[in-house]
Formats: sequence, structure tokens, C-alpha cells
Amino acid sequence: MMQIPYELLIGWRYTRAGRTTRRNGFISFISGVSMLGIALGVAALIIVLSVMNGFQKEVRDRMLGVVSHIEVYSANGSSLPDMDRTLAEAKAHPQVLGAAPFIAAQALLARGEDMKGVMVRGIDPAQEGQVSDLDSSTQAAALERLEPGSFGVVLGAELAHAMGVRAGDKVTLVAPAGQVTPAGVVPRLKQMSVVGTFNSGHYEYDSTLALVHWEDTAKIFRLEGPSGVRLKLRDLHQARTVADELGRSLTGDLYIRDWTRQNRTWFAAVQVEKRMMFIILTLIVAVAAFNLVSTLVMTVTDKRADIAILRTLGASPGSVMGIFVVQGAMVGVIGTLAGLLLGLGVAFNIDVIVPALERLLGATFLPQDIYLISRMPSDPQQSDIVPVAIIALVLAFAATLYPSWRASQVNPAEALRYE
Repeated sequence: MMQIPYELLIGWRYTRAGRTTRRNGFISFISGVSMLGIALGVAALIIVLSVMNGFQKEVRDRMLGVVSHIEVYSANGSSLPDMDRTLAEAKAHPQVLGAAPFIAAQALLARGEDMKGVMVRGIDPAQEGQVSDLDSSTQAAALERLEPGSFGVVLGAELAHAMGVRAGDKVTLVAPAGQVTPAGVVPRLKQMSVVGTFNSGHYEYDSTLALVHWEDTAKIFRLEGPSGVRLKLRDLHQARTVADELGRSLTGDLYIRDWTRQNRTWFAAVQVEKRMMFIILTLIVAVAAFNLVSTLVMTVTDKRADIAILRTLGASPGSVMGIFVVQGAMVGVIGTLAGLLLGLGVAFNIDVIVPALERLLGATFLPQDIYLISRMPSDPQQSDIVPVAIIALVLAFAATLYPSWRASQVNPAEALRYE
């Protein structure tokens, strides 16, 4: 039978405070506070990072409901020289789920004295569902009304609200490139009918995007055909890799941009915020871990006689040091495990906990008219949880080194002089 090292047995006994004296009770209390602090710090880190991941995922999914995973443009800004070939070559890639042609342009949208700058996207309603999520329920019916030659337009819900228009109203599209006449350059105007609205849940696109049939868009902006192709991938996280591969395989002078490059600033800001929150909350774990220093120092002072007896029985300084390392490590391991259980329990059940707190406090944490998200999102990820656990354990272990070294330096004769 394997014999358990006595360092482990004694260290575990000291963790439980040993004899029930007033001093040991106080040491046990301090040890429990350190353990609780580590647990709360680890739990707070996991919960906060999970909620930040949830918000990032929610915004990203809403964004990608309108923005395609990859866009392929003509490098000179004109129509694609051979759209059918580009579509066929793009669909041949194993990661591409769908492809659809489009035209991207900027214009002014006017109704009476109201005028808004808009992003005009010429689409093929029959293929748009392959690359976006705008083909659901009522929005699908609006897209079906975009027929070539009818010059209909589907507006973002926020844009329509800002201009005070609804289905059936007329608006005027002002193209930036004008017509040259004897009287000078006259902007091109086209009256269009609002055939519906869409709501992606992302304010930037709901307030600026106007969808038009690509054939009508080509006529307004004097293009021969679609200016690009939008692609949807099986795995959106592979967008950059697939874009690089398509850059080498597609024929022609093309410019390829994936969704991470389109929204680089936003995603970079989110990563910086997440990194700073990680650093700030790690300080909570560090403070709790280094409370172990005071706990172990008091334990060493209280156990000087025990240490001296062990030394006289033949225990080496390394064995004595190992006893107190075990004691501090036990506190760190138990605190970390408790924090992991608490943090993951809250992170996976936050959709139940937050509504219960809202009912109890009579408050709304996420007003839907402000955030467009009525529930608290959470997305625990292994890439966050594992580093949190490792850092907590490392800090707890580091906090045990100095007190344990002090214990190994106790002089047996000096310690037993007054016993």
C-alpha cells in the first residue's frame, strides 16, 4: 500500500487548524477568508468574462445578419468583369456555404426637407438568403417586393423611423455622380417607393442601410452589373484564412475583405476592454492569495514547537517547508475549485438568475429600447476559464513560499527553550 507523505498529512491537518484554541480558531478564520477571497475572485473573473463574451457574440451575430462573412470586389471599383465565373470559383471553396451578387454605393435619401446619408446595397432577393439573415418572416416578404424596374427600396427600421416613412411612401434617392448639362453638373435623382423595412438589431445598419434590387441600383449608378460578391462561410472564425486562400485562387484583379477587417476597430476595442477587465479582476485574486502570507506567518509562529519537535525527530528543512507549502496550496486549490463551481454555475444560469433579481429588485438591467438586448448574454469559454484557474493556483502557491521558507529556518533549540 502506498504511504502518504507525512508532509501532506500534517499540512492538511494545519489547514483544518489543528487544536481548537482561540489562536488556532483565529488562524482558521483568516485561512477561510483567504479561501473565500480566492473563490469570489475566480468566480467574478469567470462571470464577467463570460458576460463580455456573450455581449460580443450577440453583437457579432446581429452584425453578421447584415454583413457578409467575406466580400469580393472589383479592384478598380467598377462592375465585376465576369460575375458568373467569380461566383462559381467562390462556391467551389469547401468553406463557402452561399454566394450572392451585390452593388455597394453611397447616396442621399430625401423626403421633403429631411435628407439622410445612406449606404445603398443592390441585392438579388432570390439569392440574398444565402448570405444574410434578412430573409426571415416579414422581412422576407419585403425583399420579395424588390422587383427589377419597380425601383422599390427596403429601409432599415431606424432609418425609416427617422425619416417618418413607412411602406407605400415615396422617397427620392440622390446619386453623388451627377449628369453634365449645358447648365452645369446636375445630380441624378430617382423617386423610389418604400416597399418595407428590416430590423437587424444592429443600430449602425438599421439607421443607414437601404436595400434595392441590383438591376435598379446598376441603372441609378450607371454600372454594367454587380460590383461584388458576398460569401457566407461554414465557420465564420475561418474568414481571414478563407479570404487569403480565395485571394490566391480567384481569377481577375479582385479585392477581398472579410468581416474581421470590416469591423477591425470595434473588435479591437472589445479585446482591449476584455483584457483590462481580466487584469483588474485578477488583482482581486492576487489580494486574496497573498492573504495567505499573513495566515502562514501566524501558523508558523504558533507551530514553532511542533516544527522544533519534527526537526529533532529528523525532519529536514525541506520537509518542514513542504508542510506549509501544502497548507497554503490546499487553501488555493479549494478556493479555486469553489470559485470555478460558483462562477460556472452563475455563468451557465445567468438567464435565470438575472430575471429573478430584476423581479426581486423591481429594476430592469437591460432596457430593450436602449440596448436592443432584453436578456443578459453569457458565453463561458475554455480559453478564459483555464487561464483564470492556473493564475489563481500560481498566485496561491507563490504566496506560500516565503512563510514556508521561514518555517524551515526555525532553530529547534531556540524554539523549545521556553516550552
